[in-house]
Amino acid sequence: MNLILFGPPAAGKGTQAKRLVTEKGMVQLSTGDMLRAAISSGSELGKRVEGIMQRGELVSDEIVIALIEERLPEAEKAGGAIFDGFPRTLAQAEALDAMLSKRGAKIDLVIRLKVDDQALMDRIASRYAETGRPDDNPESFKVRLGAYNDQTAPLLPYYQDQNKLVQVNGMETIEAVAQAIDRAMGAPRA
Repeated sequence: MNLILFGPPAAGKGTQAKRLVTEKGMVQLSTGDMLRAAISSGSELGKRVEGIMQRGELVSDEIVIALIEERLPEAEKAGGAIFDGFPRTLAQAEALDAMLSKRGAKIDLVIRLKVDDQALMDRIASRYAETGRPDDNPESFKVRLGAYNDQTAPLLPYYQDQNKLVQVNGMETIEAVAQAIDRAMGAPRA
């Protein structure tokens, strides 16, 4: 099963993806993690990405799509991928559909974690205080949240029209969100 976890930054996509990796053996394709790894590597790409992310801007489709495509064989071996933070734009959604189609696969389900913007701002301020992660800086987070609302949220109709979109209240407890996701995937939680 290929699944997209959809929602703004700090909505809990990573938490739920890691759970699915542990419980179901799926592969998490987190563009945020991939981009942070590129930065940590000190590569030329990492240096370019670092400046973009620190300004709160979105990394180009070309870079993100290349990172995803590189990891698809690993996801196929595991029986499915959890796309976390990708696609962000209609162009990326279309590119993902084309990439998967060439491999005889498709997106099976899109789960939107619905959350409140102010609650996200509070969550990110707390996370920044705890971890100091540069892309969690509250000022750059405001830019990222604005970019999500302007550029990514319009993907909802794309997946709604394909009857793949399920909405989950991301403001619930982690366990309640996990239960809703599992029900959407057709596997009720005990």
